[in-house]
Amino acid sequence: MDEFGVYAVFGPHEEAPRRIVDASRPGKSTVAVKQGVQQIVLFTRGRWDKCTSITVELNDENNVLILLGKLTPFNKCFSWELWEDGAWSNGATLTVQLEGVKSEPYTALTISQKEYTPECNSAALVPRGAVGKRKRSRGEEEEEDKAKGQENICPNASEKATPHRRGRNSLRAGQTRLFPQKEEQTTTHTPQNPRTKAKQSKTPTQTAAVDSPSGRWGQTLCQIDPQTAILIGGQGARMQFCKDPIWKLCTEDLSWVPAETLAEGPTPEARIGHTATYDPESKRIFVFGGSKHKKWFNDVHILDTQSWRWTMVEAQGKVPPLAYHSCTLFRGELFVFGGVFPRPHPEPDGCSDSLYIFNPEMAIWYQPIVNGDKPSPRSGHSACVMQGKIFIFGGWDTPVCFNDMFQLDLCLMEFSAVQTNGSTPSPRSWHGCAVLSDSCFLVHGGYNGNDALSDTFIFNTDTSCWTSLTLPQLTSVPRAGHSIITMATACTKDSSDEQDEFSESSPQTMLIFGGGDNEGSFFSDLITMPVKDVCE
Repeated sequence: MDEFGVYAVFGPHEEAPRRIVDASRPGKSTVAVKQGVQQIVLFTRGRWDKCTSITVELNDENNVLILLGKLTPFNKCFSWELWEDGAWSNGATLTVQLEGVKSEPYTALTISQKEYTPECNSAALVPRGAVGKRKRSRGEEEEEDKAKGQENICPNASEKATPHRRGRNSLRAGQTRLFPQKEEQTTTHTPQNPRTKAKQSKTPTQTAAVDSPSGRWGQTLCQIDPQTAILIGGQGARMQFCKDPIWKLCTEDLSWVPAETLAEGPTPEARIGHTATYDPESKRIFVFGGSKHKKWFNDVHILDTQSWRWTMVEAQGKVPPLAYHSCTLFRGELFVFGGVFPRPHPEPDGCSDSLYIFNPEMAIWYQPIVNGDKPSPRSGHSACVMQGKIFIFGGWDTPVCFNDMFQLDLCLMEFSAVQTNGSTPSPRSWHGCAVLSDSCFLVHGGYNGNDALSDTFIFNTDTSCWTSLTLPQLTSVPRAGHSIITMATACTKDSSDEQDEFSESSPQTMLIFGGGDNEGSFFSDLITMPVKDVCE
Protein backbone atom coordinates (compact mmCIF):
# COMPACT_ATOMS: atom_id res chain seq x y z
CA MET A 1 0.00 0.00 0.00
CA ASP A 2 2.80 2.39 -0.91
CA GLU A 3 1.01 4.50 -3.52
CA PHE A 4 -2.16 6.44 -2.90
CA GLY A 5 -5.29 4.32 -2.91
CA VAL A 6 -8.70 3.66 -1.43
CA TYR A 7 -9.10 0.46 0.57
CA ALA A 8 -11.98 -1.38 2.17
CA VAL A 9 -12.29 -3.95 4.91
CA PHE A 10 -15.48 -6.01 5.00
CA GLY A 11 -15.84 -7.48 8.47
CA PRO A 12 -15.87 -9.17 10.74
CA HIS A 13 -14.26 -12.12 8.94
CA GLU A 14 -12.18 -10.42 6.26
CA GLU A 15 -8.80 -9.46 7.65
CA ALA A 16 -6.74 -7.96 4.82
CA PRO A 17 -7.78 -4.56 3.38
CA ARG A 18 -8.94 -4.78 -0.23
CA ARG A 19 -7.75 -2.12 -2.66
CA ILE A 20 -10.71 -0.62 -4.50
CA VAL A 21 -9.13 2.15 -6.55
CA ASP A 22 -5.74 3.88 -6.69
CA ALA A 23 -3.92 6.71 -8.43
CA SER A 24 -2.47 4.39 -11.10
CA ARG A 25 -5.94 3.31 -12.24
CA PRO A 26 -8.32 6.02 -11.10
CA GLY A 27 -11.93 6.31 -12.06
CA LYS A 28 -15.13 4.76 -10.83
CA SER A 29 -15.35 1.40 -9.05
CA THR A 30 -17.87 -0.91 -7.36
CA VAL A 31 -17.64 -4.01 -5.07
CA ALA A 32 -20.14 -6.74 -4.25
CA VAL A 33 -20.25 -7.76 -0.63
CA LYS A 34 -22.03 -10.88 0.51
CA GLN A 35 -24.86 -10.84 2.98
CA GLY A 36 -23.78 -11.28 6.55
CA VAL A 37 -21.10 -8.62 6.44
CA GLN A 38 -21.26 -6.88 9.80
CA GLN A 39 -19.05 -3.87 9.10
CA ILE A 40 -17.44 -1.96 6.27
CA VAL A 41 -14.47 0.33 6.75
CA LEU A 42 -13.43 2.49 3.81
CA PHE A 43 -10.17 4.43 4.08
CA THR A 44 -7.31 5.99 2.11
CA ARG A 45 -3.61 5.30 2.30
CA GLY A 46 -0.81 7.41 0.85
CA ARG A 47 -0.31 11.07 -0.01
CA TRP A 48 -3.10 13.15 -1.48
CA ASP A 49 -0.82 14.89 -4.00
CA LYS A 50 -2.58 13.55 -7.09
CA CYS A 51 -6.13 13.55 -5.82
CA THR A 52 -8.41 16.24 -4.42
CA SER A 53 -11.21 14.03 -3.08
CA ILE A 54 -12.93 10.68 -3.41
CA THR A 55 -16.66 10.49 -4.05
CA VAL A 56 -18.51 7.73 -2.23
CA GLU A 57 -22.03 6.78 -3.27
CA LEU A 58 -24.19 4.08 -1.72
CA ASN A 59 -27.40 2.91 -3.41
CA ASP A 60 -29.89 0.22 -2.45
CA GLU A 61 -30.93 -2.70 -4.65
CA ASN A 62 -33.30 -0.40 -6.58
CA ASN A 63 -30.47 2.05 -7.23
CA VAL A 64 -32.02 4.59 -4.85
CA LEU A 65 -29.42 6.79 -3.20
CA ILE A 66 -28.76 6.06 0.46
CA LEU A 67 -25.51 7.94 0.91
CA LEU A 68 -23.50 10.50 -1.00
CA GLY A 69 -20.29 11.76 0.53
CA LYS A 70 -16.59 12.31 0.08
CA LEU A 71 -13.28 11.25 1.49
CA THR A 72 -10.91 14.19 1.65
CA PRO A 73 -7.58 15.00 3.32
CA PHE A 74 -9.71 16.12 6.27
CA ASN A 75 -11.78 12.92 6.44
CA LYS A 76 -9.89 9.85 5.35
CA CYS A 77 -12.16 7.10 6.67
CA PHE A 78 -15.78 5.95 6.69
CA SER A 79 -17.16 3.16 8.83
CA TRP A 80 -20.55 1.45 8.60
CA GLU A 81 -21.90 -1.21 10.93
CA LEU A 82 -24.78 -3.59 10.46
CA TRP A 83 -27.91 -1.91 11.77
CA GLU A 84 -30.86 -3.65 13.33
CA ASP A 85 -33.40 -2.24 10.88
CA GLY A 86 -32.33 -4.07 7.71
CA ALA A 87 -32.80 -1.28 5.16
CA TRP A 88 -30.05 -2.86 3.02
CA SER A 89 -31.06 -6.46 3.59
CA ASN A 90 -31.57 -6.98 -0.14
CA GLY A 91 -28.19 -5.61 -1.11
CA ALA A 92 -26.59 -2.29 -1.88
CA THR A 93 -24.07 -0.80 -4.28
CA LEU A 94 -21.01 1.14 -3.20
CA THR A 95 -19.44 3.34 -5.85
CA VAL A 96 -16.06 4.98 -5.30
CA GLN A 97 -14.46 7.48 -7.66
CA LEU A 98 -11.20 9.40 -7.46
CA GLU A 99 -11.50 13.09 -8.31
CA GLY A 100 -8.83 15.55 -9.30
CA VAL A 101 -6.94 12.90 -11.29
CA LYS A 102 -7.16 12.70 -15.06
CA SER A 103 -8.11 9.15 -15.65
CA GLU A 104 -10.01 6.63 -17.70
CA PRO A 105 -13.14 5.18 -16.15
CA TYR A 106 -12.52 1.95 -14.34
CA THR A 107 -14.84 -0.92 -13.65
CA ALA A 108 -17.27 -0.61 -10.83
CA LEU A 109 -17.73 -2.55 -7.60
CA THR A 110 -20.95 -3.43 -5.68
CA ILE A 111 -22.07 -3.90 -2.06
CA SER A 112 -24.67 -6.31 -0.90
CA GLN A 113 -25.54 -6.55 2.74
CA LYS A 114 -27.71 -5.34 5.57
CA GLU A 115 -27.83 -1.92 7.14
CA TYR A 116 -24.72 -0.32 8.61
CA THR A 117 -24.32 2.66 10.87
CA PRO A 118 -21.26 4.81 10.38
CA GLU A 119 -19.76 5.65 13.74
CA CYS A 120 -16.37 7.09 13.13
CA ASN A 121 -16.54 9.82 10.62
CA SER A 122 -17.77 13.32 10.51
CA ALA A 123 -18.91 13.56 6.95
CA ALA A 124 -21.95 15.43 5.80
CA LEU A 125 -24.00 14.81 2.71
CA VAL A 126 -24.38 16.86 -0.42
CA PRO A 127 -27.40 17.01 -2.71
CA ARG A 128 -27.04 14.83 -5.75
CA GLY A 129 -25.85 16.73 -8.75
CA ALA A 130 -24.38 19.57 -6.70
CA VAL A 131 -21.48 21.30 -8.35
CA GLY A 132 -18.75 23.60 -7.24
CA LYS A 133 -15.84 23.37 -4.86
CA ARG A 134 -15.96 20.31 -2.69
CA LYS A 135 -15.05 20.10 0.84
CA ARG A 136 -15.00 17.37 3.30
CA SER A 137 -16.72 14.04 3.24
CA ARG A 138 -20.29 13.36 3.93
CA GLY A 139 -20.09 9.69 4.57
CA GLU A 140 -21.79 9.20 7.83
CA GLU A 141 -24.94 10.68 6.40
CA GLU A 142 -26.02 7.15 5.74
CA GLU A 143 -26.29 6.62 9.44
CA GLU A 144 -29.38 8.64 9.17
CA ASP A 145 -31.02 6.07 6.98
CA LYS A 146 -30.33 3.35 9.43
CA ALA A 147 -30.97 4.91 12.76
CA LYS A 148 -34.44 5.99 11.87
CA GLY A 149 -36.65 6.09 14.87
CA GLN A 150 -33.79 6.82 17.21
CA GLU A 151 -32.91 10.47 16.89
CA ASN A 152 -36.16 12.31 17.38
CA ILE A 153 -36.45 10.89 20.82
CA CYS A 154 -36.20 13.49 23.50
CA PRO A 155 -32.72 12.57 24.76
CA ASN A 156 -33.10 14.02 28.23
CA ALA A 157 -34.61 11.66 30.72
CA SER A 158 -34.29 12.87 34.24
CA GLU A 159 -36.29 11.23 36.97
CA LYS A 160 -36.95 14.40 38.86
CA ALA A 161 -40.23 16.18 38.57
CA THR A 162 -40.90 19.84 38.30
CA PRO A 163 -44.16 21.72 37.86
CA HIS A 164 -46.21 20.97 34.76
CA ARG A 165 -46.89 18.25 32.40
CA ARG A 166 -45.92 14.69 31.91
CA GLY A 167 -45.91 13.49 28.30
CA ARG A 168 -48.11 10.57 27.49
CA ASN A 169 -46.15 9.37 24.47
CA SER A 170 -43.18 8.42 26.55
CA LEU A 171 -40.92 5.59 25.55
CA ARG A 172 -38.74 3.57 27.88
CA ALA A 173 -36.90 5.28 30.72
CA GLY A 174 -39.10 8.34 30.49
CA GLN A 175 -37.98 9.24 26.98
CA THR A 176 -40.45 10.90 24.67
CA ARG A 177 -40.41 10.81 20.91
CA LEU A 178 -40.74 14.33 19.55
CA PHE A 179 -42.33 13.33 16.25
CA PRO A 180 -43.72 9.79 16.45
CA GLN A 181 -43.32 8.06 13.12
CA LYS A 182 -46.18 6.39 11.35
CA GLU A 183 -44.54 4.02 8.92
CA GLU A 184 -46.59 4.72 5.85
CA GLN A 185 -47.60 8.20 6.83
CA THR A 186 -44.28 9.91 7.21
CA THR A 187 -44.02 12.69 4.69
CA THR A 188 -42.17 15.84 3.98
CA HIS A 189 -44.82 18.49 3.76
CA THR A 190 -45.24 22.07 2.73
CA PRO A 191 -48.29 23.55 4.45
CA GLN A 192 -50.73 25.47 2.33
CA ASN A 193 -49.78 29.07 2.86
CA PRO A 194 -49.87 32.01 0.45
CA ARG A 195 -46.41 33.07 1.59
CA THR A 196 -44.83 29.68 1.19
CA LYS A 197 -41.76 29.83 -0.99
CA ALA A 198 -39.86 26.56 -0.70
CA LYS A 199 -41.09 23.43 -2.40
CA GLN A 200 -41.65 20.25 -0.51
CA SER A 201 -39.10 17.51 -0.78
CA LYS A 202 -39.74 14.13 -2.29
CA THR A 203 -39.66 10.76 -0.60
CA PRO A 204 -37.02 10.26 2.09
CA THR A 205 -34.79 8.14 -0.13
CA GLN A 206 -34.75 10.71 -2.91
CA THR A 207 -32.40 13.60 -3.18
CA ALA A 208 -33.78 16.99 -2.18
CA ALA A 209 -34.92 19.36 -4.87
CA VAL A 210 -32.07 21.49 -6.05
CA ASP A 211 -34.00 24.74 -5.72
CA SER A 212 -35.09 24.49 -2.07
CA PRO A 213 -34.26 22.63 1.14
CA SER A 214 -35.99 19.38 2.00
CA GLY A 215 -38.45 19.33 4.90
CA ARG A 216 -36.77 19.17 8.31
CA TRP A 217 -36.77 20.12 11.97
CA GLY A 218 -33.96 20.88 14.40
CA GLN A 219 -31.97 22.94 11.90
CA THR A 220 -30.46 26.39 12.44
CA LEU A 221 -31.00 29.52 10.37
CA CYS A 222 -28.93 32.65 10.91
CA GLN A 223 -28.54 35.94 9.11
CA ILE A 224 -25.11 36.91 7.82
CA ASP A 225 -26.00 40.16 6.04
CA PRO A 226 -29.17 42.11 5.20
CA GLN A 227 -29.85 39.94 2.15
CA THR A 228 -28.54 36.51 3.19
CA ALA A 229 -29.23 33.79 5.75
CA ILE A 230 -27.56 30.40 6.14
CA LEU A 231 -29.43 27.16 6.91
CA ILE A 232 -27.46 24.35 8.56
CA GLY A 233 -28.39 20.77 9.46
CA GLY A 234 -31.67 19.22 10.50
CA GLN A 235 -33.51 15.95 10.24
CA GLY A 236 -36.49 15.01 8.13
CA ALA A 237 -38.86 12.21 7.24
CA ARG A 238 -38.26 8.74 8.66
CA MET A 239 -35.70 10.15 11.06
CA GLN A 240 -33.18 10.61 8.27
CA PHE A 241 -30.62 13.37 8.46
CA CYS A 242 -30.93 15.76 5.56
CA LYS A 243 -28.74 14.99 2.59
CA ASP A 244 -28.87 18.69 1.70
CA PRO A 245 -27.63 20.10 5.04
CA ILE A 246 -26.43 23.59 4.08
CA TRP A 247 -28.32 26.24 2.12
CA LYS A 248 -28.02 29.95 1.46
CA LEU A 249 -31.20 32.03 1.40
CA CYS A 250 -31.32 35.26 -0.61
CA THR A 251 -34.03 37.40 0.92
CA GLU A 252 -34.27 39.75 -2.05
CA ASP A 253 -36.20 37.16 -4.05
CA LEU A 254 -36.54 34.43 -1.38
CA SER A 255 -34.47 32.03 -3.45
CA TRP A 256 -32.40 29.16 -2.07
CA VAL A 257 -28.93 28.10 -3.20
CA PRO A 258 -27.26 24.85 -2.07
CA ALA A 259 -24.28 26.14 -0.09
CA GLU A 260 -22.52 22.94 0.82
CA THR A 261 -20.26 23.18 -2.20
CA LEU A 262 -19.61 26.91 -1.87
CA ALA A 263 -17.20 26.76 1.06
CA GLU A 264 -13.90 24.92 1.40
CA GLY A 265 -12.54 23.10 4.41
CA PRO A 266 -14.00 20.40 6.69
CA THR A 267 -17.75 20.87 7.09
CA PRO A 268 -19.58 19.85 10.27
CA GLU A 269 -20.98 16.36 10.35
CA ALA A 270 -24.74 16.16 9.84
CA ARG A 271 -26.52 16.80 13.12
CA ILE A 272 -29.58 18.03 14.95
CA GLY A 273 -29.98 20.08 18.13
CA HIS A 274 -26.86 22.13 17.42
CA THR A 275 -26.57 25.92 17.48
CA ALA A 276 -25.26 28.26 14.78
CA THR A 277 -24.41 31.77 15.97
CA TYR A 278 -23.29 34.61 13.74
CA ASP A 279 -20.81 37.24 14.91
CA PRO A 280 -21.26 40.41 12.81
CA GLU A 281 -17.89 41.76 13.94
CA SER A 282 -15.78 38.87 12.67
CA LYS A 283 -18.41 37.84 10.08
CA ARG A 284 -18.16 34.23 11.17
CA ILE A 285 -20.74 31.56 12.02
CA PHE A 286 -19.97 29.38 15.05
CA VAL A 287 -21.58 25.91 14.98
CA PHE A 288 -21.49 24.05 18.28
CA GLY A 289 -22.70 20.70 19.59
CA GLY A 290 -25.70 18.70 18.52
CA SER A 291 -26.30 14.99 18.16
CA LYS A 292 -26.68 12.32 15.51
CA HIS A 293 -28.37 9.11 16.58
CA LYS A 294 -26.33 7.99 19.57
CA LYS A 295 -23.41 10.25 18.76
CA TRP A 296 -22.96 13.53 20.63
CA PHE A 297 -20.82 16.51 19.69
CA ASN A 298 -18.87 19.16 21.57
CA ASP A 299 -16.95 20.40 18.56
CA VAL A 300 -16.82 23.99 17.31
CA HIS A 301 -16.88 24.63 13.57
CA ILE A 302 -16.43 28.11 12.14
CA LEU A 303 -17.62 29.32 8.75
CA ASP A 304 -15.87 32.49 7.63
CA THR A 305 -18.50 34.16 5.44
CA GLN A 306 -15.90 36.37 3.77
CA SER A 307 -13.48 33.68 2.64
CA TRP A 308 -16.18 30.97 2.63
CA ARG A 309 -14.03 28.46 4.40
CA TRP A 310 -14.83 26.05 7.21
CA THR A 311 -12.40 25.42 10.04
CA MET A 312 -12.70 23.18 13.06
CA VAL A 313 -11.44 24.70 16.31
CA GLU A 314 -9.06 22.78 18.53
CA ALA A 315 -10.31 24.47 21.66
CA GLN A 316 -8.76 24.38 25.11
CA GLY A 317 -10.81 23.94 28.25
CA LYS A 318 -13.64 21.50 28.82
CA VAL A 319 -17.20 21.51 27.61
CA PRO A 320 -19.39 18.37 27.54
CA PRO A 321 -21.12 17.10 24.43
CA LEU A 322 -24.43 18.96 24.32
CA ALA A 323 -27.55 19.07 22.16
CA TYR A 324 -30.72 21.16 22.26
CA HIS A 325 -28.85 23.79 24.28
CA SER A 326 -28.98 27.55 23.76
CA CYS A 327 -26.13 29.70 22.50
CA THR A 328 -26.07 33.50 22.53
CA LEU A 329 -23.40 36.01 21.56
CA PHE A 330 -22.34 38.81 23.89
CA ARG A 331 -19.25 40.97 23.39
CA GLY A 332 -17.66 38.46 21.07
CA GLU A 333 -18.11 35.43 23.34
CA LEU A 334 -20.54 32.52 23.05
CA PHE A 335 -22.71 31.78 26.10
CA VAL A 336 -23.95 28.18 26.09
CA PHE A 337 -26.60 27.17 28.61
CA GLY A 338 -28.39 23.90 29.33
CA GLY A 339 -28.90 21.16 26.80
CA VAL A 340 -28.89 17.38 26.82
CA PHE A 341 -25.72 15.46 27.57
CA PRO A 342 -25.10 11.70 27.40
CA ARG A 343 -24.76 9.84 30.66
CA PRO A 344 -22.93 6.53 30.87
CA HIS A 345 -25.07 3.53 30.06
CA PRO A 346 -27.50 2.40 31.39
CA GLU A 347 -28.51 5.75 32.81
CA PRO A 348 -30.73 7.84 30.53
CA ASP A 349 -29.48 11.08 29.09
CA GLY A 350 -29.70 14.05 31.40
CA CYS A 351 -30.13 17.80 31.13
CA SER A 352 -27.58 20.41 32.06
CA ASP A 353 -28.05 23.56 34.12
CA SER A 354 -24.48 24.74 33.54
CA LEU A 355 -23.24 27.83 31.75
CA TYR A 356 -20.19 27.59 29.49
CA ILE A 357 -18.49 30.44 27.67
CA PHE A 358 -16.37 30.10 24.54
CA ASN A 359 -13.83 32.79 23.75
CA PRO A 360 -13.03 32.65 20.01
CA GLU A 361 -9.90 34.81 20.25
CA MET A 362 -8.31 32.49 22.80
CA ALA A 363 -10.07 29.37 21.46
CA ILE A 364 -10.87 28.36 25.02
CA TRP A 365 -13.91 27.19 27.00
CA TYR A 366 -14.42 28.28 30.57
CA GLN A 367 -17.14 28.28 33.22
CA PRO A 368 -17.86 31.63 34.85
CA ILE A 369 -18.85 32.03 38.48
CA VAL A 370 -22.58 32.79 38.52
CA ASN A 371 -24.81 33.70 41.43
CA GLY A 372 -28.52 33.97 42.02
CA ASP A 373 -31.51 31.78 41.28
CA LYS A 374 -30.32 29.50 38.49
CA PRO A 375 -32.82 27.77 36.13
CA SER A 376 -33.38 24.07 36.64
CA PRO A 377 -31.73 21.70 34.10
CA ARG A 378 -33.42 21.82 30.73
CA SER A 379 -33.08 21.47 26.97
CA GLY A 380 -35.06 22.69 23.98
CA HIS A 381 -35.44 26.11 25.61
CA SER A 382 -34.93 29.49 23.96
CA ALA A 383 -32.49 32.24 24.89
CA CYS A 384 -31.96 35.73 23.55
CA VAL A 385 -29.76 38.67 24.51
CA MET A 386 -31.52 41.95 25.24
CA GLN A 387 -30.52 44.97 27.32
CA GLY A 388 -27.36 43.28 28.60
CA LYS A 389 -29.28 40.21 29.79
CA ILE A 390 -29.93 36.70 28.51
CA PHE A 391 -33.62 35.78 28.76
CA ILE A 392 -34.24 32.02 28.99
CA PHE A 393 -37.73 30.65 28.43
CA GLY A 394 -39.32 27.20 28.54
CA GLY A 395 -37.62 23.93 27.76
CA TRP A 396 -37.88 20.29 28.69
CA ASP A 397 -36.43 17.86 31.19
CA THR A 398 -38.27 14.56 30.90
CA PRO A 399 -41.01 14.25 31.96
CA VAL A 400 -41.36 17.95 32.71
CA CYS A 401 -42.08 20.79 30.30
CA PHE A 402 -41.48 24.39 31.45
CA ASN A 403 -43.00 27.80 30.82
CA ASP A 404 -40.93 29.73 33.35
CA MET A 405 -38.51 32.51 32.51
CA PHE A 406 -35.10 33.44 33.88
CA GLN A 407 -32.68 36.23 33.13
CA LEU A 408 -28.90 36.32 33.43
CA ASP A 409 -27.47 39.76 34.10
CA LEU A 410 -24.29 39.73 32.01
CA CYS A 411 -22.68 42.51 34.02
CA LEU A 412 -23.29 40.98 37.45
CA MET A 413 -23.29 37.36 36.18
CA GLU A 414 -26.36 36.76 38.30
CA PHE A 415 -29.42 34.65 37.50
CA SER A 416 -32.89 35.63 38.63
CA ALA A 417 -36.41 34.36 37.97
CA VAL A 418 -38.62 36.74 36.01
CA GLN A 419 -42.06 37.27 37.50
CA THR A 420 -44.24 37.62 34.44
CA ASN A 421 -47.83 38.73 33.94
CA GLY A 422 -50.33 38.71 31.09
CA SER A 423 -51.18 35.79 28.80
CA THR A 424 -48.39 33.39 29.71
CA PRO A 425 -47.61 30.68 27.12
CA SER A 426 -48.29 27.09 28.10
CA PRO A 427 -45.28 24.85 28.88
CA ARG A 428 -43.27 24.02 25.76
CA SER A 429 -39.90 23.18 24.25
CA TRP A 430 -38.41 23.32 20.74
CA HIS A 431 -40.37 26.50 20.09
CA GLY A 432 -39.25 29.31 17.82
CA CYS A 433 -37.99 32.57 19.31
CA ALA A 434 -36.89 35.84 17.72
CA VAL A 435 -36.03 39.34 18.97
CA LEU A 436 -38.40 41.94 17.48
CA SER A 437 -37.12 45.13 19.11
CA ASP A 438 -34.97 46.41 21.96
CA SER A 439 -37.59 45.31 24.47
CA CYS A 440 -39.69 42.61 22.82
CA PHE A 441 -39.19 39.05 21.65
CA LEU A 442 -41.58 36.56 20.07
CA VAL A 443 -42.26 32.92 20.95
CA HIS A 444 -44.12 30.67 18.51
CA GLY A 445 -45.17 27.04 18.46
CA GLY A 446 -43.16 24.26 20.09
CA TYR A 447 -43.89 20.90 21.64
CA ASN A 448 -45.65 20.26 24.96
CA GLY A 449 -44.91 16.59 25.41
CA ASN A 450 -47.96 15.46 23.45
CA ASP A 451 -48.57 17.83 20.57
CA ALA A 452 -46.96 20.45 18.39
CA LEU A 453 -48.29 23.96 19.06
CA SER A 454 -49.22 26.89 16.82
CA ASP A 455 -49.86 29.78 19.21
CA THR A 456 -47.81 32.99 19.25
CA PHE A 457 -46.78 35.32 22.09
CA ILE A 458 -44.73 38.48 22.55
CA PHE A 459 -42.85 39.23 25.75
CA ASN A 460 -42.02 42.79 26.76
CA THR A 461 -38.89 42.95 28.92
CA ASP A 462 -39.74 46.43 30.20
CA THR A 463 -43.12 45.41 31.60
CA SER A 464 -42.47 41.66 32.06
CA CYS A 465 -45.77 41.14 30.29
CA TRP A 466 -46.81 38.40 27.86
CA THR A 467 -49.23 39.21 25.05
CA SER A 468 -50.99 36.57 22.97
CA LEU A 469 -51.18 37.22 19.21
CA THR A 470 -53.56 35.96 16.55
CA LEU A 471 -51.56 35.55 13.35
CA PRO A 472 -53.32 33.34 10.76
CA GLN A 473 -50.07 32.78 8.89
CA LEU A 474 -48.53 31.20 11.98
CA THR A 475 -51.48 29.62 13.76
CA SER A 476 -52.76 27.61 10.79
CA VAL A 477 -50.10 24.89 11.11
CA PRO A 478 -48.69 23.58 14.42
CA ARG A 479 -44.95 23.15 14.32
CA ALA A 480 -41.95 22.54 16.54
CA GLY A 481 -38.22 22.46 15.92
CA HIS A 482 -38.56 25.27 13.38
CA SER A 483 -36.40 28.34 12.89
CA ILE A 484 -37.44 31.97 13.31
CA ILE A 485 -35.18 34.94 12.61
CA THR A 486 -35.62 38.64 11.98
CA MET A 487 -33.59 40.34 9.29
CA ALA A 488 -32.79 43.98 8.68
CA THR A 489 -33.59 44.03 4.99
CA ALA A 490 -32.55 46.72 2.56
CA CYS A 491 -35.03 49.56 2.69
CA THR A 492 -34.72 50.88 -0.88
CA LYS A 493 -33.70 49.66 -4.29
CA ASP A 494 -30.70 51.98 -4.17
CA SER A 495 -27.61 50.06 -3.24
CA SER A 496 -25.12 51.83 -1.06
CA ASP A 497 -22.13 50.83 1.02
CA GLU A 498 -24.13 51.45 4.15
CA GLN A 499 -26.50 48.67 3.24
CA ASP A 500 -23.68 46.18 3.56
CA GLU A 501 -23.93 46.63 7.31
CA PHE A 502 -26.88 45.91 9.57
CA SER A 503 -29.02 48.97 10.06
CA GLU A 504 -31.44 49.39 12.91
CA SER A 505 -33.45 51.82 10.79
CA SER A 506 -33.95 49.31 7.97
CA PRO A 507 -37.30 47.51 7.77
CA GLN A 508 -37.30 44.28 9.74
CA THR A 509 -38.69 41.07 8.28
CA MET A 510 -39.47 37.92 10.24
CA LEU A 511 -38.77 34.59 8.54
CA ILE A 512 -40.07 31.20 9.70
CA PHE A 513 -38.72 28.00 8.18
CA GLY A 514 -39.34 24.28 8.57
CA GLY A 515 -40.25 22.29 11.65
CA GLY A 516 -42.53 19.31 12.19
CA ASP A 517 -46.13 18.82 13.30
CA ASN A 518 -45.75 15.72 15.55
CA GLU A 519 -47.89 13.80 13.05
CA GLY A 520 -45.10 12.64 10.76
CA SER A 521 -44.88 15.71 8.52
CA PHE A 522 -41.76 17.85 8.17
CA PHE A 523 -42.00 21.25 6.55
CA SER A 524 -39.91 23.03 3.94
CA ASP A 525 -42.00 26.17 3.68
CA LEU A 526 -40.68 29.68 4.22
CA ILE A 527 -43.05 32.25 5.74
CA THR A 528 -42.16 35.94 5.74
CA MET A 529 -43.85 38.71 7.71
CA PRO A 530 -42.95 42.36 8.27
CA VAL A 531 -42.06 42.79 11.92
CA LYS A 532 -44.18 45.92 12.10
CA ASP A 533 -47.24 43.80 11.26
CA VAL A 534 -46.41 41.45 14.12
CA CYS A 535 -45.90 44.21 16.64
CA GLU A 536 -49.03 46.17 15.76
